[in-house]
Amino acid sequence: MTERADIVRTKLFIDGEERPAHGGREYGQFNPARPKELVGHAALSAPKDVDAAVKAAHAAFPAWSVLNFAERADLLRKIAAALTANEADVVERSKLFTREHGKITRETMMELSRLGDRFLLSASYAERLAAEEQLQGPPLDTIVTRQPRGVAALIVPWNWPLSILGAKLPQALITGNTVVVKPAQNSALAPTLTLQIIARMLPPGVVNIVTGSARDIGDALVGHPLVRNVNFTGSIPVGRHVMKIAANNLTPVTLELGGNDPALVLEDADLNAEAFQKMYLASFASTGQICMAMKRLYVHESRYDEVVEGLRAACNRAVVGDGLLPETTMGPLNNGQQLNVVKSMIAEARSHDAEVCELGKIPDEALYNGGGYFQRPTLVLNANQSLTVVQDEQFGPVLPISKFRTEEEAVALANDSAFGLCSSVWSQDAERATLIARKLEAGYTYLNNHGPMAQDNRGPFGGFKQSGIGRNLGYDGVLAFAEPHTISGPPGFLF
Repeated sequence: MTERADIVRTKLFIDGEERPAHGGREYGQFNPARPKELVGHAALSAPKDVDAAVKAAHAAFPAWSVLNFAERADLLRKIAAALTANEADVVERSKLFTREHGKITRETMMELSRLGDRFLLSASYAERLAAEEQLQGPPLDTIVTRQPRGVAALIVPWNWPLSILGAKLPQALITGNTVVVKPAQNSALAPTLTLQIIARMLPPGVVNIVTGSARDIGDALVGHPLVRNVNFTGSIPVGRHVMKIAANNLTPVTLELGGNDPALVLEDADLNAEAFQKMYLASFASTGQICMAMKRLYVHESRYDEVVEGLRAACNRAVVGDGLLPETTMGPLNNGQQLNVVKSMIAEARSHDAEVCELGKIPDEALYNGGGYFQRPTLVLNANQSLTVVQDEQFGPVLPISKFRTEEEAVALANDSAFGLCSSVWSQDAERATLIARKLEAGYTYLNNHGPMAQDNRGPFGGFKQSGIGRNLGYDGVLAFAEPHTISGPPGFLF
């Protein structure tokens, strides 16, 4: 095992202070580009740690919840400024993030620098949240207001942990909840250090952090009787389990469970160089490990060859390697399990006579073939709808491309999925594109773009079907952390 001088250790953060996990347990975090390279150690929580964190959040709730929305919004704005105030620290956390996660430094810097934007957006809702609905009698005088639920359990995945944290944490805080955050086991070091900046700026117990294995502490957190709200992002099987455990206490859940997002390229699409670059990033940014990535591409038969050649050229410009190197545009996948999923899909497609094109540049063949979790950007052409690479979420750098003849066929192919998170329509006709978008079974539809760079965070985000329950982001995402409270009196008594 290769050890470096800059090994990082992160602890739990409970009730305003760092502390080791019960029994001093830790686990190692390794570099996906060099899986024998130890990056750091994270605290390995036990159920006792979860209990302490939830109880600390519960104790902090009364004082935090009675602050008015403007007071909490002011704290969120100060946090947003603090997150990027120390430029040198941001750079160091970005490098650490890349080493433990694998994604290129441009993407880790993006996550770190834009997290504050989501705090500012949540803070902007303070006045709207404070406005109570007043219903004058007869029959009664009624006030409809909203109250925080209490302790919120926020469970964050490994792929974009800070961006997804920004879709949960500031929303929970602005509405007056206290929280226990569990970062993903596969990406805990930089997110924990970032969370500690936030937690230290708030009263003790308002933000608590537990790290470790979901297998060890997931049920203890989700099923804790003092947890009043669970917000989970991850896989469908784990989401089902979260829902079952939360049901024991009738705890409300928000589940964002990924997607298998279709894109429809119509015959009138403007297929210029910019469009192909947008499509490439929609599919292959972050090595394809994005829930709202473009994962199935359906192209009108008249434009199919043009799209294939445009994407082939874009993929061939990719430079695959160590995410710390400035020339790298695609790092490794985060873990070996996900790499195996992607490689098995590619192998199945080949065995069914699909044309598989593995593309991109590999400057360091020894690194690429040295055990890291690398996969070149891959196109699966004329992909049959029955292939696993079409039916399941790849969550990696592989894109199936298929033809369609009619608009009706395109919509049917797009909706032929158990998922329903995002989708896109590519056309120069805004009216037609919008009409097709309304037929797609998806929680978010992009027009002439797709993915994180096309996301309007003011709109709610979440999915249909097995892509989840509830919404994050936007005003709806804030309201997910509050309960309506109706107060009525005799006519003329309140107004």
